[in-house]
Amino acid sequence: MKQASARERLLAAAARRFYDDGVNATGIDTITAEAEVAKKSLYNNFSSKADLVGAYIDARHEEWLGLHRARAAHASTAVDRVLAVFDAYIDHANGAYARGFRGCGLLNAAAEFPAGSPAREAVRAHKEDVERILVEGLEALTGADHARDLAEHLSFLLEGAVARAGLEGTPERLERARAIASRMLAAR
Repeated sequence: MKQASARERLLAAAARRFYDDGVNATGIDTITAEAEVAKKSLYNNFSSKADLVGAYIDARHEEWLGLHRARAAHASTAVDRVLAVFDAYIDHANGAYARGFRGCGLLNAAAEFPAGSPAREAVRAHKEDVERILVEGLEALTGADHARDLAEHLSFLLEGAVARAGLEGTPERLERARAIASRMLAAR
């Protein structure tokens, strides 16, 4: 079995520590120790902690897209494709976390940075991608005119649910939000 590269180990360690402890509370020494690499390896792979944070955000975005793609691949109807967005968040909430589920790791990270910072902008772009995915799914159900408004509404439902699920440490709110979205789509 191929051993993970120093970059992969650093990203994995950063993902665990940033999610469990927060970005600002996690020092470079903690990440390099957990990744079992020298500090020089970190700087050979990332120009700075900010660069590592950006890579972490990109990796979390790709991770979520992977969860969504897996769910969408099994969707048999247009409604199921829309609900796959909720399912991907539920899958995220059901992941194994050392200190339990704490909500959306990207929103948690964004909260630590000032408005306009590259990290916050990257998280905003992720959330816009999620809403775009909803719009695309809804266009098949409602047409383009109504899809954008309904996608925004579902985004608000989803983001509220993920915030509450993170506070409560359980996916129950996300499951309830999915059920609400399902009823909304059935009633359209």
